[in-house]
Amino acid sequence: MGNDIDKLNVIALISGGKDSFFSLLHCRANGHTVVALANLHPPAATTTTATAITVDPASAAAAISAPVLASTSSTDVGGESGSVGVVPGGVVGNEVDENEHDLNSFMYQTVGHQAIPLYAEATGIPLYRHAIAGGAAQHGKDYSHYGAGPAEEEDETESMLHLLETVKAAHPEANAVCAGAILSTYQRTRVESVATRLGLTPLAFLWKYPVLPAPAPKDDAQLLIDMAAVGLEARIIKVASGGLDDGFLWTNVADYAGKNRIARAMGRFGAAETGAAIGEGGEFETLVLDGPATFFKKRIVIEEQDRKVVREGGGSSWLSIRNAKLEEKQLPVDDNIGGEQNIRIPDLLDPKFVDLLNELSSTPSEEENIPSKLQEDKEELSIIPFSSSNAKPPLQYWTFFSTSPNQTIEQETSFLVSQIRHRLSENSLQSTSIISSTILLRSMSSFALVNPIYASLFTTGPNPPSRVCVATGDDSLPPNCSIVISLTIHPSLPLDQRKGLHVQSRSYWAPANIGPYSQAVWFPFDNDSSQIEFVNIAGQIPLVPRTMALPEVSDLKNEVVLALQHLWRIGVEVGVKFWGFGVVYFPVTVGVELMREKARLARRVWEVIHEGKEGEDEDQEEEGGPDLWDKRYNSAYVSYGEEKGAGEKLPDWSVVKGERRVPPPVFVCEVEELPRGAGVEWQGGLGIKGVKEGEIEVREGEAGRVWQVVVGDGKRFVQSVVVERFGDEEKKGLWEGEKDAVMVARYVDSSVYPFDVNEGLPVVPCKSLWDGKGERLKAVTVYQGVV
Repeated sequence: MGNDIDKLNVIALISGGKDSFFSLLHCRANGHTVVALANLHPPAATTTTATAITVDPASAAAAISAPVLASTSSTDVGGESGSVGVVPGGVVGNEVDENEHDLNSFMYQTVGHQAIPLYAEATGIPLYRHAIAGGAAQHGKDYSHYGAGPAEEEDETESMLHLLETVKAAHPEANAVCAGAILSTYQRTRVESVATRLGLTPLAFLWKYPVLPAPAPKDDAQLLIDMAAVGLEARIIKVASGGLDDGFLWTNVADYAGKNRIARAMGRFGAAETGAAIGEGGEFETLVLDGPATFFKKRIVIEEQDRKVVREGGGSSWLSIRNAKLEEKQLPVDDNIGGEQNIRIPDLLDPKFVDLLNELSSTPSEEENIPSKLQEDKEELSIIPFSSSNAKPPLQYWTFFSTSPNQTIEQETSFLVSQIRHRLSENSLQSTSIISSTILLRSMSSFALVNPIYASLFTTGPNPPSRVCVATGDDSLPPNCSIVISLTIHPSLPLDQRKGLHVQSRSYWAPANIGPYSQAVWFPFDNDSSQIEFVNIAGQIPLVPRTMALPEVSDLKNEVVLALQHLWRIGVEVGVKFWGFGVVYFPVTVGVELMREKARLARRVWEVIHEGKEGEDEDQEEEGGPDLWDKRYNSAYVSYGEEKGAGEKLPDWSVVKGERRVPPPVFVCEVEELPRGAGVEWQGGLGIKGVKEGEIEVREGEAGRVWQVVVGDGKRFVQSVVVERFGDEEKKGLWEGEKDAVMVARYVDSSVYPFDVNEGLPVVPCKSLWDGKGERLKAVTVYQGVV
């Protein structure tokens, strides 16, 4: 971590399972302080109201060893910090409730909850508990606390809100919360919803852990190997998979013997999906008994006679436990064995991006000395004229700005937001009809003032639009105009067909989107039948995901590669197969030649990442495997465990018709400033997913002035990228019939095409505009049509 300002005071949500504790340890490894533990437990059968209890480290043992409290403490559990921690209805760890059952919640682990109060004394950190109220009122993977009406049952997620409110009141210094979500969007989005409402920074350092860089050889159970390295002891207390029977109960998953035994069993049941070997699909649940001595001062012991097997049927079995107790630990002879110093922080770059960076370091800077395997075939296919369009895409493009004098930036933004609301209302639309946005600022210093006003548009559901934000400078926008907002609208999109990825937690995977924008939003080409979907991805700057700060050492090549990796990881995660084009933004640069070098660097990076390399591992890029929600509700995983997923490749050249492997064009925009003072921002222009083999056709024409991507079979979507070069004849249109297409984006050299306040079109004015060869351009225009 850079300095004390970066350090957070963390409330650790714990279930007793391995993932929540390992996430906690990663918080500590990243320099943060865990100030409190928080847990949600099943409600007692004798009470209908949720209660909050606190377990002070000094009193935890007393709670375990005082059976006289068993019948008297059920109503005396809501005391101040330091009060004895007793679950309503009995003494934790001593009594077995004959009616005890597992809640089988997608959100919370409840098996083994009797031992939870012991963690306070075991770690020396105060523990706060709250009963779970309600059930899963919202079954969607993405969560919105606006989703339930007043007459509906409160979702069980809201119990977490009440718990964390209690913890915050006792620990006003707390400013973050961590959880153990790995592949479960269901769990992550619910924690994020609660955290952001309480002003807490969500931390999920295990997010996408199985697909992050790891030591060779590749092991799907690397998480368990890493847990073993720090001395975690996590015993299986529930199995719910045909591959694991009750003979696996009490197996320690955080050692090599236990890990290998699980892997063999899952392999016999079916080819292991990503996440299966670590229990992420609900295959098993664990209870942590011990960990590194720097954190666990004592260990939990549960004797064999105090573990009772409960068989629920359907392959599900779990352990009911009693008489859990603490014992002193013997310090290891070797401090290097099983300590927090052994926590492995995943490398920042994936291997293919390390290779890319190394290749850049050894590549000549002169463009003519840069060969490309992808450029060998220059055969041009005839372009499809817009005059053949028989329908327009369903999208609409709205642009809002004001040139009224004497407005502050807050007043100007508020006016634009009110205009957006008014136009949505006129068209009987909600803000969920907005797919993406582009925000142009006169100065990036206005960003902090603009952001909360813009955010007020998106308060009724999850997954706000993706967003690109740049500052264009004083000379690119009209007088008295300090902000322009352009929106992509889908007026006929059913809400259940609008999908998104909005990760708000800090992790090792990609930057958190803490503002009102998603990493990606996608929608189907045809609402009725098509499996083809189009993806809009937010602009990506080179933040280090775990710190959400720019790299401490500024290096343009590193930053270009890191930001591109963010774009790629998001693209792979949501299933993008091919890009329509790419855009790179650089801040204002002194000297034409330096800007030319940046343009060539961008092109080289773009081409190399599209080339791949010989013998590249087919599984190097893959989406996370199914979580428990997927296996229950997502029809795509009905055969989970029966066949191995092929993983995702980007680009996937099998979906492109013919043998030509020409990368999409990439264009470079010089603007005034980028968010956070970044040195580069990548944007993927139209991600295409859901396509089958040969369903994308790439066409070039007009001597390289036109690039077309044709998608689909039968009813076809056509996107055309048109380049205007210096020296070209003045030509506003590409060809006769252009009016039949829709202009969706236009990037212009503002010295050639000043911002036109009368057109109201989605235009990005640039100080200079370049192609990847280092040649200046007057404009790049993107059209879409349906033929």
